[in-house]
Amino acid sequence: MLLMDETTIPFGEPELMRASAFRRYLQELACSPAGDPARSRWTSLSPSLMADLQRFEHRGEGADVLEVLAACLRHAQRVVVHCEAGGYVLPITLFPRERLFHCPADPGTYLLQRLALLRVLRLEPAVLRPPGDREEALVGHSSQYHPLDPLLWVLALHGARSELLPEIAEPALYRTAPGLDLRTMPMSPAHRQAIRHMRGQPVSVRDLADMLSGTREEASRLLNALYLQSGLIVSRSLPSSAGSWFATLRRR
Repeated sequence: MLLMDETTIPFGEPELMRASAFRRYLQELACSPAGDPARSRWTSLSPSLMADLQRFEHRGEGADVLEVLAACLRHAQRVVVHCEAGGYVLPITLFPRERLFHCPADPGTYLLQRLALLRVLRLEPAVLRPPGDREEALVGHSSQYHPLDPLLWVLALHGARSELLPEIAEPALYRTAPGLDLRTMPMSPAHRQAIRHMRGQPVSVRDLADMLSGTREEASRLLNALYLQSGLIVSRSLPSSAGSWFATLRRR
């Protein structure tokens, strides 16, 4: 009989490291003579991405998955994100320019069913390469590569984060960017209608919440999802005039 907190790996899936063992490994790195708690989490990354990620280090609960992915996309860095998922560590390799990610286990089992439980444990530069790369020896099996945009979409809408990402925080007005194509994204009729309205009319978080007949959380989640698709235009008020606005296209 299985205990309620016991985790198993489905038959046929690769062996994954237990999160408890991985955390001990990180603790040993941090406590070693040359150890650095930050470098045990964000190792050998570009200085600009390191600086961006270290904004989250003061939080006791650790880095937010959505914030980490957004930072990697902004810097267009190929990285492997070691996520805790269901008691195991799942390495997810991001390819921002190719709009792909690599996952050695079934995303439907380890990601999509655990979106609100995902925790980032460590980041490091990617070793794997995307399909078609010249270094064929470093390219994974084709079945383990997946489109990145749908994952970002569902993670924003159904993951743990319920607040706006810092890069699009209020006060602001929001509308969708021209050419945004969301036809393959799962969404409710209310979301689809709101996005259609935002093509020509900027809205506030409160306006969007009213349109969705929901809460600020629902509006914030939709705005995060649009931002991660490079589909959001953010307009902020000028300090010299509370009534004027300028548009700043927020892209990764």
